[in-house]
Amino acid sequence: MKALRQLGFLKLPFRQDDPPHEEDGRVLALFRNRADLKKAYGELQEEIYRLKDRIKQQEGATVRVQEMLNALEARLGIPNSAYPALVFYQLRKLWQSGRETIEQFVADLARQQDERERRQHLAEHNRKQFSKREAAEKQLRSAETVATDAIMHLTGLEAEYARLTRFWHYFKRRALDQRIAQAQAAAADAKLSLTYTRAAAEAIEKEPLPEFPGLTVEARRAINIAAIAYAEVLCLRLIKTPLVRLAREATGRREATDEYGSREECEDLMVQIERACVLLQSRNNIAQEVKTRSDRIKQVARYRGPADTSPTSDSIAFSEGDILDTAATGASAARMPNVLAEDTWDLFRILLR
Repeated sequence: MKALRQLGFLKLPFRQDDPPHEEDGRVLALFRNRADLKKAYGELQEEIYRLKDRIKQQEGATVRVQEMLNALEARLGIPNSAYPALVFYQLRKLWQSGRETIEQFVADLARQQDERERRQHLAEHNRKQFSKREAAEKQLRSAETVATDAIMHLTGLEAEYARLTRFWHYFKRRALDQRIAQAQAAAADAKLSLTYTRAAAEAIEKEPLPEFPGLTVEARRAINIAAIAYAEVLCLRLIKTPLVRLAREATGRREATDEYGSREECEDLMVQIERACVLLQSRNNIAQEVKTRSDRIKQVARYRGPADTSPTSDSIAFSEGDILDTAATGASAARMPNVLAEDTWDLFRILLR
């Protein structure tokens, strides 16, 4: 008995408890959530560092602008430096005026050409669709005729079979059975072909208008050549003055300088700038002048590749004997610049890619 009591304290593992699946799942979910939170926290930290860096950059830019404003205020407070500052900013405005004039010209040409090519694109699509529909309708009519003939032939055979009711018609009915089976197969094929043909015709009707691919390379080249010609025309209008060179130099600087001479010289320059702005905005005979320059550029323009839309700068360089050369504008005229090589009026920002 004592031995049995001792054995009673033994717990034999005859029945195993079920594993805690739900608790294991919760633990795994917690670990996943923790990993996701750490990842999100790291991303937020990186974003904070980036934003702080951008704030520092913006603060530096703000400080530089404030320093420029303070320097400009100091210059304007002194007559000897105020007039050169006025000339400086008026030259920048002159350059901007020329650039905006060419930009508007290019935008107008691009819009007109875009409308023209979109209409051509739609007309070409309609022409192709018309050809497709015509071919599909022809096939559909042919399939309908074949299906109708097959059904009529089958109907005739079945009617003939129905009339053969006598016992001596046995062999004729037997022969007709084979012909009817063949006619039924032909009718089924004709119906299937008609279904496919009708579905193809309906698919053609549902085809969407393909997306407009944009201006062609030839169109963009023509617009860019016209823009270069326009830039040359603007330079020709100011070729007797150094304003184009001075405006380019002023645009390349951040702050005004004292290189424009005395007060009287600055006043004379400001008068010239005012007249130049009027000349740049004038549209008198502009179409003929641009056409003349464009014809010259088209003859000499060369491109690096078939997909390039802007000619190489050396191919359109102003050469001796060119139209509207210095002899036509006076012996004291300045050299005609290569507007593309010198990026006159910020042409590279204006030309279409």
